[in-house]
Amino acid sequence: MNGQEFKLPESSNLEDAIKVSNAPYKKGTAVGILIEKEDLKSQASVEYLVKTSKGEFKIELLDVSSLSSKRWVSIFNDFIDIPVRWTSKDALAFGPFSTDMEPVRGSTDMERFTLLFGAGGGDAANTHIIISKTKHSSEYGAPEGGTFARLISGKHVLSDLDKGDRILSIEPVVEWEKAGEHISTTDLSVKLESGSKIFTYVEIEIDSLAPEGAEFFFAVTRDGTFNIDFVSSSFISDHRFQGELVTYENFESRSTGSVFVRTVGYGAGKLYISIDDRTSSIMHSVIGHVTKGIEFVRMAQSGQKIMIDSAPEPIMLLGMTNKDAKEEMISLGIGITVEGYTEDDGFIVKQTPATTIGIMQGTEVTVQGVDPEMLVTIELYDDLAPKTLDFFRHAVGLQYNPVGVLPIMMTYENTYIFKAEKPAEKYKEIFPENIPKKTLSGEIGVTNQVAKRAGMVGVKTTDDDLFGPTGERFANTNIIGKILEIDKLKHFKDGDVMYILERSREE
Repeated sequence: MNGQEFKLPESSNLEDAIKVSNAPYKKGTAVGILIEKEDLKSQASVEYLVKTSKGEFKIELLDVSSLSSKRWVSIFNDFIDIPVRWTSKDALAFGPFSTDMEPVRGSTDMERFTLLFGAGGGDAANTHIIISKTKHSSEYGAPEGGTFARLISGKHVLSDLDKGDRILSIEPVVEWEKAGEHISTTDLSVKLESGSKIFTYVEIEIDSLAPEGAEFFFAVTRDGTFNIDFVSSSFISDHRFQGELVTYENFESRSTGSVFVRTVGYGAGKLYISIDDRTSSIMHSVIGHVTKGIEFVRMAQSGQKIMIDSAPEPIMLLGMTNKDAKEEMISLGIGITVEGYTEDDGFIVKQTPATTIGIMQGTEVTVQGVDPEMLVTIELYDDLAPKTLDFFRHAVGLQYNPVGVLPIMMTYENTYIFKAEKPAEKYKEIFPENIPKKTLSGEIGVTNQVAKRAGMVGVKTTDDDLFGPTGERFANTNIIGKILEIDKLKHFKDGDVMYILERSREE
């Protein structure tokens, strides 16, 4: 189960295995089963898992035929217990140890997260493994051929390693040829065979070079799943946010296990996981890498959902009370400053830095709190008005954040009219759907494309037999949900901002 071994009685099924192992599992997601029929290990492994006293990272050989790669393959077992010799902002070195390499004088160009053998003082008896943290040049005494490998996961471990830390083990990552049966299923009654390998989730490590892309990833997978909308021989993709424009941040090869997003053109907003090696693309920004469960990704089927776990987990304080946010930041060792409404019962509607990576790279986060009376809980009707809610969530910010923003345009009698700051009606269609026959107090209405004022949002505090919540005829109105605390509207006037927090019907 996810790399751990368990013994079960004969005739056990998937549900039994999940219960006994207490494996991470989300109801409704697929589970992968691999039944290996023959042990066909690749003759030459290209990936290696390096375990250190501060965590593990994985490397991939760039060219198995190069002298440096052959040197690694022949002596990597000798690197156990080798310590960190030095670390700087640009690189880190494990060593020393002796080799038969022939050092070459002169600077060596290193790309970020690449590895080479370096000889301190030009002496092969003083060889080190150099791991680059940044793109830089330095005189490492490296032989011809330069870098021989690249870091493909565990990049955050480099910043934690220091003198005194050491390598604990190095293991080749075995690539199994297609020598077994595999299925991806949501049926937990499937019987298991002895030796089955079961996968219930995929772990993804976020790249620190893609803070905006990380937030996009967190938004798409907010429910803890990756929707498999398309499967090809090269990738699987989730199309839930297709049409969204994402900041391009990280130009990197899309190696096996890379998680990337299309940032421009047709298909912008599609989220991908690569299942083979592909070159870098100016249209695709790499935002992370699979660190566990790539076998599961390969066997997943179109129409399924797979459970996702990310490292780091998102830091999203919006919608939390000031008190809860303070406690969470204290647990993470991060300082927090509350502005605006500072009482413990206040709700947070803004955080700076806005991204998880931005917060983790600093030591302080500033949040804006509001009086609880300024935040209104709503329930949305996804089953009745899915297209309109796609527009609405984009327009008010609920697509990315748990708290939406609705500026009040005008109030009159028992009616409140809102105009979202983001003009999503320019790229999101609002076809008529869920047309009312009567407006009920607290219902949220959106003016559809039949009317000139498409995209307006409205609420009435009393029932109305003639007009919709935005003051339009019923035929021009789509009902998308309701406000659960209608009495709070009395606190708002023209020009105010109402913050909204969505609550699902299951809560």
